Amino acid sequence: MSFSREQVAALVDHTLLKPESTPQQVAALAAEAAALGAYSICVSPNLLPVATPESVRVATVCGFPSGAHHSEVKAAEAARSVRDGADEVDMVVNLALVMTGDIAGVEADIAAVRAACAAPVVLKVIIESAALTDEQIVSCCQAAERAGADFVKTSTGFHPAGGASVQAVTLMARTVGGRLGVKASGGIRTAEAAVAMIEAGATRLGLSGTRAVLDGLNDPAHRP
Repeated sequence: MSFSREQVAALVDHTLLKPESTPQQVAALAAEAAALGAYSICVSPNLLPVATPESVRVATVCGFPSGAHHSEVKAAEAARSVRDGADEVDMVVNLALVMTGDIAGVEADIAAVRAACAAPVVLKVIIESAALTDEQIVSCCQAAERAGADFVKTSTGFHPAGGASVQAVTLMARTVGGRLGVKASGGIRTAEAAVAMIEAGATRLGLSGTRAVLDGLNDPAHRP
């Protein structure tokens, strides 16, 4: 399977989540996203609101990067982000609940954020797949679906266990069965990696090095 530059760009959340990021850098990110044809930008909530070209949506993060926040705090953060213009919210699950098998608690945590940012706001649930077993990945994806999420997402990119993997994306895509989107994020730095994630079932990509990935698609091996 091959993908054009435009096809891949249309799946990209062009991301800047470094703690030291400035409003000036976010403005440049938005302009670059429009030039590259990216779907959205993803920035920290303290940098909202941000003006973007009409073609570029705005995503932000919630409970980031640890997920170890009270549900009401996550909900309040999500609600504030929506008031500040976020079209999409990427929340981090409470990994302690996952690790202890409290999947009902995981679901309740997600549901609290979903209630705070109702449709048409898109809710993505970051599960830190590299830190989980296959069984835990499946349980998290099922909890996210029951709680009304729109996407499941592999990683924050900040966890020491690592970022996205083809194996995790494949399992997540199989679990949600097309009913939810799957966002692959964390450590995707080449065209080859991006294409592999899409082929595995990713319907969105979180990239910080978007231009380099898209430029790599100029390789004849990736032309449609």
